[in-house]
Amino acid sequence: MTAAAARSPHVPVLLDEVVAALAPAPGETHVDGTFGAGGYTDAILKKGVARVFAFDRDPEAIEAGQARAASSGGRLTLVPERFSRMRQALSDRGVGEVDGVTLDIGVSSMQLDQAERGFSFQADGPLDMRMGREGQSAAEFVNTADEGEIADVLFHYGEEPKARRIARAIVAARPIERTGALAEIVRKAAGHHPGMKKDPATRTFQAIRIHVNEELKELEGGLAAAEQVLKPGGRLAVVTFHSLEDRIVKRFLKARSGARPAGSRHLPAADTAGPAPTFEAVAKPVTPGEAERAANPRARSATLRAARRTAAPALPVEGSMR
Repeated sequence: MTAAAARSPHVPVLLDEVVAALAPAPGETHVDGTFGAGGYTDAILKKGVARVFAFDRDPEAIEAGQARAASSGGRLTLVPERFSRMRQALSDRGVGEVDGVTLDIGVSSMQLDQAERGFSFQADGPLDMRMGREGQSAAEFVNTADEGEIADVLFHYGEEPKARRIARAIVAARPIERTGALAEIVRKAAGHHPGMKKDPATRTFQAIRIHVNEELKELEGGLAAAEQVLKPGGRLAVVTFHSLEDRIVKRFLKARSGARPAGSRHLPAADTAGPAPTFEAVAKPVTPGEAERAANPRARSATLRAARRTAAPALPVEGSMR
Protein backbone atom coordinates (compact mmCIF):
# COMPACT_ATOMS: atom_id res chain seq x y z
CA MET A 1 0.00 0.00 0.00
CA THR A 2 1.25 3.45 -0.83
CA ALA A 3 1.86 6.16 1.76
CA ALA A 4 -1.03 8.10 0.29
CA ALA A 5 -3.38 5.19 0.86
CA ALA A 6 -2.20 4.78 4.42
CA ARG A 7 -2.99 8.43 5.13
CA SER A 8 -6.51 8.12 3.70
CA PRO A 9 -8.59 5.93 6.00
CA HIS A 10 -11.69 4.38 4.50
CA VAL A 11 -14.80 4.93 6.60
CA PRO A 12 -17.34 2.10 6.14
CA VAL A 13 -20.74 3.50 5.24
CA LEU A 14 -23.83 2.56 7.28
CA LEU A 15 -21.67 0.30 9.43
CA ASP A 16 -24.08 -0.09 12.35
CA GLU A 17 -27.00 -0.64 10.01
CA VAL A 18 -25.14 -3.27 7.98
CA VAL A 19 -24.11 -5.17 11.13
CA ALA A 20 -27.70 -5.02 12.40
CA ALA A 21 -28.99 -6.41 9.10
CA LEU A 22 -26.43 -9.22 9.10
CA ALA A 23 -27.05 -10.02 12.78
CA PRO A 24 -23.75 -11.94 13.04
CA ALA A 25 -23.67 -14.49 15.86
CA PRO A 26 -20.91 -16.55 17.50
CA GLY A 27 -19.96 -19.63 15.52
CA GLU A 28 -21.26 -18.35 12.19
CA THR A 29 -19.41 -17.99 8.89
CA HIS A 30 -19.73 -14.79 6.89
CA VAL A 31 -18.53 -13.37 3.57
CA ASP A 32 -17.38 -9.79 3.18
CA GLY A 33 -17.48 -9.51 -0.59
CA THR A 34 -15.74 -6.12 -0.67
CA PHE A 35 -13.00 -6.20 1.97
CA GLY A 36 -11.38 -2.84 1.15
CA ALA A 37 -9.90 -1.52 4.41
CA GLY A 38 -11.66 -4.19 6.44
CA GLY A 39 -14.25 -2.05 8.22
CA TYR A 40 -17.19 -4.42 7.83
CA THR A 41 -14.97 -7.46 8.44
CA ASP A 42 -13.67 -6.06 11.72
CA ALA A 43 -17.19 -5.28 12.93
CA ILE A 44 -18.42 -8.76 12.02
CA LEU A 45 -15.48 -10.48 13.72
CA LYS A 46 -16.11 -8.47 16.89
CA LYS A 47 -19.51 -10.14 17.11
CA GLY A 48 -17.80 -13.47 17.67
CA VAL A 49 -18.35 -15.17 14.32
CA ALA A 50 -16.11 -18.15 13.72
CA ARG A 51 -14.84 -17.16 10.29
CA VAL A 52 -14.98 -14.38 7.73
CA PHE A 53 -13.99 -14.93 4.12
CA ALA A 54 -13.09 -11.49 2.80
CA PHE A 55 -12.99 -11.03 -0.98
CA ASP A 56 -11.31 -8.25 -2.92
CA ARG A 57 -10.03 -8.17 -6.49
CA ASP A 58 -7.69 -5.27 -5.65
CA PRO A 59 -4.26 -6.77 -4.83
CA GLU A 60 -3.38 -3.71 -2.73
CA ALA A 61 -6.37 -4.30 -0.43
CA ILE A 62 -5.42 -7.96 -0.04
CA GLU A 63 -1.80 -7.05 0.71
CA ALA A 64 -2.83 -4.43 3.27
CA GLY A 65 -5.02 -6.99 5.06
CA GLN A 66 -2.37 -9.69 5.45
CA ALA A 67 -1.27 -8.60 8.93
CA ARG A 68 -4.89 -8.55 10.12
CA ALA A 69 -5.45 -12.05 8.72
CA ALA A 70 -2.25 -13.36 10.29
CA SER A 71 -3.28 -12.11 13.73
CA SER A 72 -6.87 -13.40 13.50
CA GLY A 73 -6.17 -16.90 14.72
CA GLY A 74 -7.53 -18.37 11.50
CA ARG A 75 -10.84 -16.52 11.73
CA LEU A 76 -10.11 -14.25 8.72
CA THR A 77 -9.33 -15.65 5.29
CA LEU A 78 -8.50 -13.19 2.52
CA VAL A 79 -9.62 -14.22 -0.95
CA PRO A 80 -8.01 -12.34 -3.89
CA GLU A 81 -11.01 -12.79 -6.16
CA ARG A 82 -14.08 -11.05 -7.57
CA PHE A 83 -17.11 -11.52 -5.33
CA SER A 84 -19.15 -12.83 -8.25
CA ARG A 85 -17.00 -15.97 -7.99
CA MET A 86 -17.56 -16.51 -4.29
CA ARG A 87 -19.38 -19.81 -4.73
CA GLN A 88 -16.45 -21.50 -6.47
CA ALA A 89 -13.86 -19.80 -4.25
CA LEU A 90 -15.64 -20.95 -1.09
CA SER A 91 -16.08 -24.45 -2.49
CA ASP A 92 -12.34 -24.58 -3.18
CA ARG A 93 -11.81 -23.84 0.53
CA GLY A 94 -14.22 -26.51 1.69
CA VAL A 95 -17.13 -24.19 2.45
CA GLY A 96 -20.57 -24.86 1.02
CA GLU A 97 -22.88 -22.49 2.88
CA VAL A 98 -22.50 -19.30 4.92
CA ASP A 99 -24.66 -17.33 7.33
CA GLY A 100 -24.18 -13.86 5.91
CA VAL A 101 -22.95 -11.94 2.85
CA THR A 102 -22.25 -8.23 2.69
CA LEU A 103 -21.38 -6.20 -0.42
CA ASP A 104 -20.27 -2.55 -0.51
CA ILE A 105 -20.48 -1.70 -4.20
CA GLY A 106 -18.27 0.66 -6.16
CA VAL A 107 -14.89 2.25 -5.68
CA SER A 108 -13.34 2.63 -2.23
CA SER A 109 -12.03 5.83 -0.68
CA MET A 110 -8.53 4.33 -0.71
CA GLN A 111 -8.68 3.86 -4.47
CA LEU A 112 -10.11 7.33 -5.07
CA ASP A 113 -7.46 8.97 -2.91
CA GLN A 114 -4.53 7.42 -4.78
CA ALA A 115 -3.83 9.61 -7.81
CA GLU A 116 -1.71 6.84 -9.34
CA ARG A 117 -4.78 4.58 -9.57
CA GLY A 118 -6.49 7.05 -11.92
CA PHE A 119 -10.01 6.81 -10.47
CA SER A 120 -10.45 10.50 -9.68
CA PHE A 121 -9.78 13.85 -11.35
CA GLN A 122 -9.21 15.56 -7.98
CA ALA A 123 -5.47 15.00 -8.45
CA ASP A 124 -3.76 14.36 -11.78
CA GLY A 125 -2.57 10.82 -12.42
CA PRO A 126 -2.35 8.08 -15.05
CA LEU A 127 -5.71 7.21 -16.56
CA ASP A 128 -6.07 3.66 -15.22
CA MET A 129 -9.19 2.94 -13.07
CA ARG A 130 -8.69 -0.83 -12.93
CA MET A 131 -9.72 -2.27 -9.56
CA GLY A 132 -7.94 -5.55 -10.17
CA ARG A 133 -4.89 -4.19 -12.00
CA GLU A 134 -5.78 -6.35 -14.99
CA GLY A 135 -7.64 -6.03 -18.26
CA GLN A 136 -8.28 -2.90 -20.30
CA SER A 137 -7.38 0.39 -18.63
CA ALA A 138 -9.40 3.58 -18.92
CA ALA A 139 -6.70 5.07 -21.14
CA GLU A 140 -6.86 2.10 -23.49
CA PHE A 141 -10.63 2.43 -23.69
CA VAL A 142 -10.78 6.17 -24.46
CA ASN A 143 -7.92 5.89 -26.95
CA THR A 144 -9.18 2.89 -28.93
CA ALA A 145 -12.98 2.79 -28.73
CA ASP A 146 -14.96 4.46 -31.48
CA GLU A 147 -17.04 7.54 -30.82
CA GLY A 148 -20.32 5.63 -30.72
CA GLU A 149 -19.12 3.15 -28.11
CA ILE A 150 -17.74 5.91 -25.88
CA ALA A 151 -21.01 7.83 -26.14
CA ASP A 152 -23.02 4.73 -25.24
CA VAL A 153 -20.87 4.09 -22.16
CA LEU A 154 -21.21 7.70 -20.99
CA PHE A 155 -24.96 7.70 -21.54
CA HIS A 156 -25.81 4.31 -20.04
CA TYR A 157 -23.34 4.18 -17.14
CA GLY A 158 -23.00 7.88 -16.38
CA GLU A 159 -26.48 9.02 -17.39
CA GLU A 160 -24.69 11.83 -19.20
CA PRO A 161 -27.09 13.95 -21.33
CA LYS A 162 -24.19 15.36 -23.39
CA ALA A 163 -22.64 11.98 -24.09
CA ARG A 164 -22.35 12.45 -27.87
CA ARG A 165 -20.68 15.82 -27.60
CA ILE A 166 -18.22 14.60 -24.96
CA ALA A 167 -17.40 11.43 -26.92
CA ARG A 168 -16.68 13.52 -30.01
CA ALA A 169 -14.32 15.74 -28.00
CA ILE A 170 -12.54 12.73 -26.52
CA VAL A 171 -11.89 11.19 -29.93
CA ALA A 172 -10.65 14.51 -31.31
CA ALA A 173 -8.19 14.97 -28.44
CA ARG A 174 -6.61 11.52 -28.50
CA PRO A 175 -4.23 10.25 -27.23
CA ILE A 176 -5.29 10.92 -23.62
CA GLU A 177 -3.14 9.47 -20.86
CA ARG A 178 -3.86 11.52 -17.72
CA THR A 179 -6.92 12.04 -15.54
CA GLY A 180 -6.42 15.81 -15.55
CA ALA A 181 -6.39 15.95 -19.34
CA LEU A 182 -9.58 13.90 -19.64
CA ALA A 183 -11.35 16.04 -17.04
CA GLU A 184 -10.48 19.24 -18.92
CA ILE A 185 -11.70 17.79 -22.22
CA VAL A 186 -15.01 16.83 -20.64
CA ARG A 187 -15.45 20.20 -18.93
CA LYS A 188 -14.85 22.09 -22.14
CA ALA A 189 -17.22 19.89 -24.12
CA ALA A 190 -19.93 20.07 -21.46
CA GLY A 191 -19.75 23.84 -21.08
CA HIS A 192 -18.36 23.90 -17.54
CA HIS A 193 -18.25 27.20 -15.73
CA PRO A 194 -17.28 28.23 -12.17
CA GLY A 195 -20.09 27.90 -9.71
CA MET A 196 -21.63 24.79 -11.21
CA LYS A 197 -23.00 22.56 -8.46
CA LYS A 198 -21.41 19.41 -9.88
CA ASP A 199 -18.27 19.03 -11.97
CA PRO A 200 -19.42 17.59 -15.33
CA ALA A 201 -16.39 15.30 -15.36
CA THR A 202 -17.94 13.32 -12.50
CA ARG A 203 -20.43 11.45 -14.68
CA THR A 204 -17.84 10.63 -17.34
CA PHE A 205 -15.36 9.26 -14.83
CA GLN A 206 -18.07 7.17 -13.18
CA ALA A 207 -19.19 5.76 -16.52
CA ILE A 208 -15.71 4.81 -17.70
CA ARG A 209 -14.87 3.25 -14.33
CA ILE A 210 -18.04 1.14 -14.36
CA HIS A 211 -17.33 0.02 -17.93
CA VAL A 212 -13.65 -0.84 -17.39
CA ASN A 213 -14.40 -2.88 -14.27
CA GLU A 214 -17.69 -4.40 -15.52
CA GLU A 215 -19.20 -3.28 -12.23
CA LEU A 216 -22.87 -3.79 -13.02
CA LYS A 217 -22.28 -7.25 -14.48
CA GLU A 218 -20.17 -8.04 -11.43
CA LEU A 219 -22.99 -6.90 -9.12
CA GLU A 220 -25.51 -9.12 -10.89
CA GLY A 221 -23.12 -12.06 -10.61
CA GLY A 222 -22.44 -11.30 -6.95
CA LEU A 223 -26.13 -11.29 -6.06
CA ALA A 224 -26.65 -14.62 -7.81
CA ALA A 225 -23.59 -16.06 -6.07
CA ALA A 226 -24.85 -14.87 -2.68
CA GLU A 227 -28.13 -16.66 -3.34
CA GLN A 228 -26.17 -19.84 -4.03
CA VAL A 229 -24.01 -19.75 -0.87
CA LEU A 230 -26.41 -18.43 1.76
CA LYS A 231 -27.99 -21.11 3.93
CA PRO A 232 -31.69 -20.92 4.90
CA GLY A 233 -32.02 -17.97 7.27
CA GLY A 234 -28.78 -16.43 5.99
CA ARG A 235 -28.67 -12.66 5.64
CA LEU A 236 -27.67 -10.49 2.70
CA ALA A 237 -26.75 -6.79 3.06
CA VAL A 238 -25.85 -4.67 0.03
CA VAL A 239 -24.77 -1.02 0.08
CA THR A 240 -24.98 0.86 -3.22
CA PHE A 241 -23.97 4.40 -4.15
CA HIS A 242 -25.91 5.36 -7.25
CA SER A 243 -29.20 4.61 -8.94
CA LEU A 244 -27.83 2.12 -11.48
CA GLU A 245 -26.49 -0.14 -8.73
CA ASP A 246 -29.51 0.27 -6.46
CA ARG A 247 -31.89 -0.52 -9.31
CA ILE A 248 -30.15 -3.85 -9.91
CA VAL A 249 -30.34 -4.82 -6.24
CA LYS A 250 -33.95 -3.68 -5.94
CA ARG A 251 -35.04 -5.67 -9.00
CA PHE A 252 -33.11 -8.76 -7.93
CA LEU A 253 -34.65 -8.84 -4.46
CA LYS A 254 -38.10 -8.07 -5.80
CA ALA A 255 -37.87 -10.92 -8.31
CA ARG A 256 -36.38 -13.34 -5.80
CA SER A 257 -39.00 -12.51 -3.17
CA GLY A 258 -41.73 -13.73 -5.51
CA ALA A 259 -43.24 -10.32 -6.20
CA ARG A 260 -45.79 -10.40 -9.01
CA PRO A 261 -47.46 -7.53 -10.83
CA ALA A 262 -50.72 -6.65 -9.08
CA GLY A 263 -53.99 -7.05 -10.95
CA SER A 264 -56.68 -4.42 -11.40
CA ARG A 265 -60.44 -4.41 -12.02
CA HIS A 266 -59.67 -4.19 -15.74
CA LEU A 267 -56.91 -6.82 -15.77
CA PRO A 268 -56.97 -9.45 -13.01
CA ALA A 269 -53.65 -10.73 -11.71
CA ALA A 270 -52.26 -13.48 -13.87
CA ASP A 271 -52.00 -16.91 -12.35
CA THR A 272 -48.31 -17.38 -13.07
CA ALA A 273 -46.76 -19.57 -10.46
CA GLY A 274 -43.01 -19.14 -10.64
CA PRO A 275 -40.14 -20.53 -8.56
CA ALA A 276 -40.53 -20.40 -4.80
CA PRO A 277 -39.14 -17.15 -3.28
CA THR A 278 -35.49 -17.45 -2.32
CA PHE A 279 -35.36 -14.21 -0.31
CA GLU A 280 -37.61 -12.24 2.00
CA ALA A 281 -37.08 -8.58 2.86
CA VAL A 282 -36.05 -7.89 6.45
CA ALA A 283 -36.42 -4.09 6.42
CA LYS A 284 -37.09 -1.12 4.21
CA PRO A 285 -34.13 0.43 2.35
CA VAL A 286 -31.91 2.43 4.71
CA THR A 287 -30.02 5.65 3.95
CA PRO A 288 -27.49 7.46 6.16
CA GLY A 289 -28.65 9.92 8.78
CA GLU A 290 -27.75 13.59 8.80
CA ALA A 291 -24.79 13.11 11.14
CA GLU A 292 -23.18 10.41 8.98
CA ARG A 293 -23.72 12.40 5.78
CA ALA A 294 -22.02 15.40 7.38
CA ALA A 295 -19.10 13.37 8.72
CA ASN A 296 -18.57 11.23 5.61
CA PRO A 297 -19.40 12.84 2.23
CA ARG A 298 -19.15 9.43 0.52
CA ALA A 299 -22.20 8.31 2.49
CA ARG A 300 -24.55 10.88 0.99
CA SER A 301 -25.77 8.71 -1.87
CA ALA A 302 -25.64 5.34 -0.09
CA THR A 303 -28.57 2.94 0.17
CA LEU A 304 -28.65 -0.31 2.14
CA ARG A 305 -30.96 -3.12 1.11
CA ALA A 306 -31.11 -6.29 3.17
CA ALA A 307 -32.90 -9.62 2.87
CA ARG A 308 -33.04 -13.06 4.47
CA ARG A 309 -32.56 -16.31 2.56
CA THR A 310 -35.47 -18.73 2.53
CA ALA A 311 -35.23 -22.51 2.34
CA ALA A 312 -36.17 -22.56 -1.37
CA PRO A 313 -33.53 -23.87 -3.79
CA ALA A 314 -31.41 -21.24 -5.47
CA LEU A 315 -32.19 -20.48 -9.08
CA PRO A 316 -29.75 -22.05 -11.56
CA VAL A 317 -26.80 -19.87 -12.54
CA GLU A 318 -26.14 -19.68 -16.27
CA GLY A 319 -22.86 -21.16 -17.40
CA SER A 320 -20.33 -22.82 -15.10
CA MET A 321 -20.26 -22.52 -11.34
CA ARG A 322 -19.32 -19.00 -10.29
